[in-house]
Amino acid sequence: MREDPRRAVIEVIQRLGRETQFHIDERYRHFQITDVVIIATSVLLVVGAVFNVYHARLLYQDFNGMVANMYSMHDHLVTVDGDMATITANMNAFESHMSHMDSINARMASMASTMPQIRANTNAISSEMNSIEQSMEMVGRGMGVIDTRVHAMTGGVASMREGMGQFSRPVSGFLPFMP
Repeated sequence: MREDPRRAVIEVIQRLGRETQFHIDERYRHFQITDVVIIATSVLLVVGAVFNVYHARLLYQDFNGMVANMYSMHDHLVTVDGDMATITANMNAFESHMSHMDSINARMASMASTMPQIRANTNAISSEMNSIEQSMEMVGRGMGVIDTRVHAMTGGVASMREGMGQFSRPVSGFLPFMP
């Protein structure tokens, strides 16, 4: 008996149909796994984006607080600068009054010659007055240096305030996107 040649073709086509269906089922299963991975990754990215926006908002608020503190510090340093200028002027006036100590020193020497028992005390007072005058000159110079440094600090704080303002401006761009 002879086998029908069409039967072999039909068996090959049936086998191809089964293999094709197996591959279609396998492909569908892999697409489902890929969809789950894509959805999970998307959810993680959205959660990460929410946390990033939240932290950007906190950073923006912190920068605004720092800039406000810089403005306050600048205002206080301007006040201190003005007070230091007044103190320096008062120290200069005091120093000019100290220059009159020379005439007091001469009068004390005159009294020492007329009153020998006071002479030792007046010499001590005279040397102390010279020492005080020298100390007051040094204090006056020191106040001038402090005044200069406070003025320099005021400029530094103003520049820091501007830098923080410029740094916080790009962060303020996130504000419209924040919840």
